[in-house]
Amino acid sequence: MSVIPLLPLFHKFNSQYFENSLAVNNQPLVKVRWSDNRLKTTAGFYKRKRINGFVDSEIILSKPILSKLSTSEINSTLCHEMIHAWVDRILKKNEIHGPNFLEKMNEINNKENNFQISVRHSFPIERRELKYIGTCQNCGEKFFYRKRIKNIACKKCCVNFFNGSWNKKCLILFD
Repeated sequence: MSVIPLLPLFHKFNSQYFENSLAVNNQPLVKVRWSDNRLKTTAGFYKRKRINGFVDSEIILSKPILSKLSTSEINSTLCHEMIHAWVDRILKKNEIHGPNFLEKMNEINNKENNFQISVRHSFPIERRELKYIGTCQNCGEKFFYRKRIKNIACKKCCVNFFNGSWNKKCLILFD
């Protein structure tokens, strides 16, 4: 399936499920677009940034993942990201998949017959192999990664020995 225009869907769902709160004078508070071809490990995401005191936010859906799937998967992903935008921009809450998100997700799922929103998707995603081994210099536990990551620490050791704070004694070193 080729990519479909997202803005009409955004306005439809905004009207159906968000009381038109995600637009002012029919202009979305959130930009909505397809990704370039680099977004290959997640179906979509919501992001916000503050520029000169103004909030700029955007929903980006993965063209490489969703263009191969049905309209219901696109609708589900767009609605999922719209809930994130609604929680952030309208409720002004800082949560990911917290109680406000889950309540709105369940409300939409109860009304919707053509798709269902979930916290995590199960769309097929091609991932590179795990080819790097990192070892915690504190406890010796080994971790597998797709790429080398600088300044990453063993979470278990940071929690157990440093009250959850990052500490260089828990660095994971790569062979």
